[in-house]
Amino acid sequence: MTDRAEGAAVTADDRRFMAAAIRLSLRHSGLTGSNPSVATLIVADTGHGPVIVGRGVTALGGRPHAEAEALAEAGERARGATAYVTLEPCAHHGRTPPCAEALARSGIRRLVAATMDPDHRVSGKGFEILCAAGIETVPGVLAKASEHALAGYLMQRTSSRPHVTLKAAVSADGKIGRAGAGQVAISGDVSRAQSHLMRAESDAILVGINTVLEDDPALTCRLPGLERRSPIRIVLDDHLRLPRDSQLVKTARDVPLWVATTSEDDKARRALESAGVEIVACARHNGRIALPELLDDLGARGIYTLLVEGGASVAASFIRDDLVDRIALFTSTVTVGDDGIDAPFTSATVLEGFSPGRTMLYGSDRFEEWKRER
Repeated sequence: MTDRAEGAAVTADDRRFMAAAIRLSLRHSGLTGSNPSVATLIVADTGHGPVIVGRGVTALGGRPHAEAEALAEAGERARGATAYVTLEPCAHHGRTPPCAEALARSGIRRLVAATMDPDHRVSGKGFEILCAAGIETVPGVLAKASEHALAGYLMQRTSSRPHVTLKAAVSADGKIGRAGAGQVAISGDVSRAQSHLMRAESDAILVGINTVLEDDPALTCRLPGLERRSPIRIVLDDHLRLPRDSQLVKTARDVPLWVATTSEDDKARRALESAGVEIVACARHNGRIALPELLDDLGARGIYTLLVEGGASVAASFIRDDLVDRIALFTSTVTVGDDGIDAPFTSATVLEGFSPGRTMLYGSDRFEEWKRER
């Protein structure tokens, strides 16, 4: 879908309110279960210009939907108003009526949408319900911006796997650390805070066992006030080498920890499970965990956004299996030296098939983003 609704009048106010709706949709990213974090704004002209009279974002756990929340707040003020939705309203019946029908009954005059829902139960049907009720429907407004916010949901619905962000912190001389040196400070404080924000926005974070053995990370979100947004932690551990005294295992009952493995060592499994760790049985391919099958399983379990923070080997595996959708690269001014571990890529050697996105400065560090070309 393009960023321009063809055959319909799109105003500057449409773009302004849709941008506000997209920002609102991010509020519950990673907290809405198998439903996407969607936002709805009800905007009415009170005689002094357009005013937001109803706001809604998908509730924690996925219900109620954003449309229901916004309509409840707007009440009778919804009549004659315009609704801004970041995703096509649902059209299928569950225990509650479809959102498209609720909008049709509300008396809104117009609906402006960003992204069509690829779910076969919706996909155009929500718009059809609204059009049949005589409501002007304007799709495709700021579609690309909305698709970024909905990337995990859209990927799961179209490819049955999570949307994968590969994140790396690289020194000025193209290194990611030193072997045997534990955690090496490469990024500055501002970049680290941004990394923790990325964790808060993700359903799960994944590393390899070598990173755990080298760094003993916690992999939680440690931003004040966002600690509860820590993602599910996943470790690729083919031979169940995860130390029982690691930070990950010690906190397994506080923040979910999944270990993906092909090992059949029952003793090691029971020891980890007794500490609160969940074992995820994996298929093996070419002597290692089969990542495409693992990602299919994660998608089926409601993991829609996956942040990969593994070392060079894990990054190379995801790249080799063509499973990376977005690259988030932090490049610092720190120099590690010739004894450092080479990064799998740098800003000068980023992968083919990816288009550059945002570029930011976080303190003295440079952040660059690339997205897969589709």
